[in-house]
Amino acid sequence: MKWLSLFILIVTIACQKRNNSPKDIIHTVTTENWKANWIITKETLPDKNAWLAFRKSFQHKKDTISTTLRLAVDSKYWLWINGELVVFEGGLKRGPTPKDTYYDEIDLTNTLKEGENTIAVLVWYFGKDGMTHKSSGKAGLIAEMYQGDSLILQTNDSWKAIMYPAYISESENPQPNWRLPESNIVFDARKDIQDWIQPDFDHQNWPVAKVIGEGISPPWNQLFKRPIPFWKDFGLKAYTNEMSFPFVSKGDTIKAKLPYNAQVTPFLKVKAKAGEKITMFTDHYKGGGAYNMRAEYITKEGEQAHESLGWINGEEMYYIIPEGIEVLDLKYRETGYNTEFSGSFSCDDPFYNRLWQKAKRTLYVTMRDNYMDCPDRERAQWWGDVVLESGEAFYAMDRKADALTKKGMLELMNWQRRDSTIFSPIPAGNWDKELPGQMLMSVGYYGFWNYYLQTGDLEAIQQIYEPVKRYLSLWKLKEDYSVVIRKGGWTWGDWGENKDIPLLMNTQYYLALKGYKNMSEALDNQKEVDSVIGLINNFKEAFNKTFWMGDHYRSQDYQGEIDDRSQGLAVVSGLADPDKYEAIYKVLQTEKHASPYMEKYILEALYIMGYEDFALQRMKERFAKMVNHPTITTLWEGWGIGAEGFGGGTTNHAWSGGGLTLLSQYAAGVSPTSPGYKTFQIKPQPGFLKHIKVVVPSVMGNIEVEIENKETYLLKVKIPERTKATVHIPSLYKKIKVNKAKVIHTETEGYKIFDMDPGVYTFEAHE
Repeated sequence: MKWLSLFILIVTIACQKRNNSPKDIIHTVTTENWKANWIITKETLPDKNAWLAFRKSFQHKKDTISTTLRLAVDSKYWLWINGELVVFEGGLKRGPTPKDTYYDEIDLTNTLKEGENTIAVLVWYFGKDGMTHKSSGKAGLIAEMYQGDSLILQTNDSWKAIMYPAYISESENPQPNWRLPESNIVFDARKDIQDWIQPDFDHQNWPVAKVIGEGISPPWNQLFKRPIPFWKDFGLKAYTNEMSFPFVSKGDTIKAKLPYNAQVTPFLKVKAKAGEKITMFTDHYKGGGAYNMRAEYITKEGEQAHESLGWINGEEMYYIIPEGIEVLDLKYRETGYNTEFSGSFSCDDPFYNRLWQKAKRTLYVTMRDNYMDCPDRERAQWWGDVVLESGEAFYAMDRKADALTKKGMLELMNWQRRDSTIFSPIPAGNWDKELPGQMLMSVGYYGFWNYYLQTGDLEAIQQIYEPVKRYLSLWKLKEDYSVVIRKGGWTWGDWGENKDIPLLMNTQYYLALKGYKNMSEALDNQKEVDSVIGLINNFKEAFNKTFWMGDHYRSQDYQGEIDDRSQGLAVVSGLADPDKYEAIYKVLQTEKHASPYMEKYILEALYIMGYEDFALQRMKERFAKMVNHPTITTLWEGWGIGAEGFGGGTTNHAWSGGGLTLLSQYAAGVSPTSPGYKTFQIKPQPGFLKHIKVVVPSVMGNIEVEIENKETYLLKVKIPERTKATVHIPSLYKKIKVNKAKVIHTETEGYKIFDMDPGVYTFEAHE
């Protein structure tokens, strides 16, 4: 017991020393001093869903020195310079910490002109909390423009500000469900301000702004620089179903087809009488069983065009246009996280190609301000989801995606409470419940540690290390070394039935210890490493004595069918040794209780145990319904749609995309063996697949692998500069040549291993 006592003593002392002083904030506040004022309109604003317009004209002297604008609002803004759109939906949902606010920094060096310039800002103040947003309780704008180090423009009472009259704060019911901080958007074109963003617009009759704060001040508090890119704007595009314009509406619902499930803003151009109401929403308006966002447009007289600025998502856009209105055009604008689909996977079986592509699409539609569980019902950063989503992004996206994972990591630990508990989703203003299993997964091997393994970002590990240590101090062990179950706010475990919660939490705790031990090693904290290794070794021995029943794992008081989730987690965590693999394999052939979230770990366990054929077979069986669906382009929350699903049954949940990771990591065999891909392995497990081609967009550059798994085994690889790779060829192949020459190799665990420097190689193997 001495290792346990020592570990608990160390983490308890660290927890007791915590006093929630500013040093506990692990984000770096990159700009501490602001000289500008927070400003607002002189008009009384509605408590929620308020839209404000700001304008300022100023003189500017062109120079080679860079010009930057830094700007913060609660909650969103759109920015025009001299009538040209510069930022489409700036700002991040509020909550780098429970008290603070994000700000944006915009390069205007090549945007401003010599002489007079005009800045126009439209601000959307949510005015309510959600699962993704902590409202400050007060609308406002603060902005400073710098030329080099010189402050040349700032918000103050010389700016013009009005409540934008065309936006109506209250819509008719139904309202978006309580999880969303956004409201329905209602725009009355009869009250619109024509050309207000243009530089020649006369704003002299507008009232001046009201100063409501100076620099860093409550309720917005400290300002944290936006850590992720501005959105990628794909521009206005035509819908994919053929529509001939113009036409006169018959009053029917017009279904405009999108190319895939996307984050979009709807556009229309019509000719109408004044006072007609057009409603816009998607087929996901009740995605997950709850009402989500919609847009309404009230026409003015004559020809007019409008784009509703709050994004919604779906496979189809619905326009309800009253009878008699002449429809001149309908379009959509897709926006989303600014990353590229740099990874790829293809093989000879179309099913796995479809799975990989649908997983990629699901991943992208759940990325924006934060990783989300779903883009319709919640848009919430549940960390069980984030662990799987970030793992997929390492194989599907370019490395700009990593910033979203790091943002989530820092937010999670900056929201740590005084009692050291952590919870998700955050940022949040109306949720505070800890899901202990998800929290263990987030801080553990597949969460924080996998981020470091993939990126080599040691700074992030340094920032979250002590908060992780404090959280783990909350977990206590019994005399038999099993975990004392933390109920938290919601002892969830997973959707579905037959959840052996004690067994689940013990495996998840071990994964958290494993990740913490690895982080301690990365930070050269040898004293902590020695302590945790002792605990890990004792825990593993005790775990197998306590939970192994001879042919499966089970907790003492659990009476349900064998929990397949826990068997898989026991393998991937390393708690189960190879002498138990055959028995676990037999269990996984029959027990199928996990949701798509936990299924990833079961399939990974099959790969680790060497049952890759069955991993592919089970993957196809479990995901067939959603992968083969002819019209839905994303993967689902549960195994079925609606009532057949779980938790409301959304059809766009990236936690179902674990197969993307597994096909690239195991079937194609590419994974890092040291942080930041300085070394990595290519160890294909193609199973019954005959051809695989993959690109892995690692932090060191693209890794390319192509496999011909036929009578002659061919493996073509491209290894990036500044890396080293170990290439594994099954030992059953006796004759192996590399670029038609014999190469020295070692042999272990059924593989012949080749240590390769950067370059392009072809391995040809024969039995």
